Amino acid sequence: GEHMLAMILRTAILYLSVVVFMRIMGKRQVGELQPGELCVTILISELASIPIDNLDRPIISGLIPICVLVICEVTMSCLSLKMPFLRRLASGKPAIVINQGKVDQLTLKKLRMSVDDLIEGLRQNGIFDLESVNYAIMETNGKLSVLPFDECSPVTKSDLNIAPQNTGVPITVISDGRLQMNAIKSRQINLNKIEAELKRQKLKKEDVFIMQINDGGEFHVVRKGGAK
Repeated sequence: GEHMLAMILRTAILYLSVVVFMRIMGKRQVGELQPGELCVTILISELASIPIDNLDRPIISGLIPICVLVICEVTMSCLSLKMPFLRRLASGKPAIVINQGKVDQLTLKKLRMSVDDLIEGLRQNGIFDLESVNYAIMETNGKLSVLPFDECSPVTKSDLNIAPQNTGVPITVISDGRLQMNAIKSRQINLNKIEAELKRQKLKKEDVFIMQINDGGEFHVVRKGGAK
C-alpha cells in the first residue's frame, strides 16, 4: 500500500514539475519542435521516469537533471536570438525542394526525402497537382511550406469564363525510375499507355524521376537529374 502511494505521489509531483518546466521553455506542439527542442523533450521524459521506476532513488535525482536541461535550453534559445549561427548549428536551415516550379532532386537526396514524401507533404498543404507548385520549402521542423503559382497569372480558364475540367487527383505511376504497380492497379491504368508516353517522350522508365497521370489521361513527367 505504501509502495503504491509513494509511486502515485512521485508520479504526480514529477508530472506537475515537467508541465511547469515545459511551460518555462514555452514549447509548442510536438510537430513544431526543432531538432534540439525535440531532443530535450525526449530526455526530460526519460529523466522523469527514473525516480518513478526506482523508488530507492530520491525524487530530486530526476528533478535536478531536468532543471539543468531546461536552463540549457532556455539559455541556448536566448543566445540563438542574438547569434543566428547558433540556431543554424542546432536546427539547420530551410531547404528549397521545388524552386520556380522545378523539383530540386539533389536537395531531395540530401534530405533523404523520397518522391512519396514530397507528394504527401504537398497533399498535407492541400496541393494535389505537382504542376501547380511554384515553391516548396522543407522547414527545419520537418514541415513542408508550399507556394502555388498565382492562379491569376498567366491567363486562366476563370479569366475566360471557361469552366475548369475536373481531372481528379494525379497519381504517381513512376517514382525514381520504378513503376508503382500498386497505384497503377488501383486506378486500373493500362501499362501500354505508360509505355507509349515514355516512347513519345523518348524516355526509359529509369530516366524518369516522377511520372504522374490524372483522370483526364494527361501525363506530367519530371526527368532524372534535371528540371521539370
